[in-house]
Amino acid sequence: MSGLDSPQKGSYHQGLSLPDQAGLDGLYEGSCPPGRRLHPLTTGFSAKGFLGMSTFMASAQHAADGVRWHLIDADGRVLGRVATRASRLLQGKHKPTYTPFIDTGDHVIVVNAAKVKLTGRKEDQKIYRQHSGYEGGLREERARIVRAKKPERLVEEAVRGMLPKTKLGEAMYRKLKVYAGPDHPHAAQKPSKLEVA
Repeated sequence: MSGLDSPQKGSYHQGLSLPDQAGLDGLYEGSCPPGRRLHPLTTGFSAKGFLGMSTFMASAQHAADGVRWHLIDADGRVLGRVATRASRLLQGKHKPTYTPFIDTGDHVIVVNAAKVKLTGRKEDQKIYRQHSGYEGGLREERARIVRAKKPERLVEEAVRGMLPKTKLGEAMYRKLKVYAGPDHPHAAQKPSKLEVA
């Protein structure tokens, strides 16, 4: 119980000089009309915004204006590397205007999904599951069989697992276009090609 009776710290001063009222008035005298003096409360809030970091929140219109298209070639690339790059682009985390509750992401095209690389023994050990919703309706397939039947599913499920499990995440997922071969019908959008490590 000695901790409760310990004396309080007298001061939190760390030797940093804080701007006085005159310094703040000088700081903002260019933003104030001549002959007028800023109110102390207004000056304090303005100084806090000026000296500290500001927070930006994108609007829906701002998010719609900055949409771009990206092209990722998955030929010989590791599936996880392709999926993480695509998911970040779909969420808009590569932009300084990223806002968690607004879809600020871009469109992503992935080509050559059939040639994506799985490391280790995932080709035979990784299992893809889907359920019909009825009792006993579980279906399981190895990655090798999925690649032979529908290779786009390899990339689609990897990216989908990295997106939010919400309506916003579904909207982001709809902007992903995956193709098994090297061709895609989105040349009119002029996608910029991205390299994946």
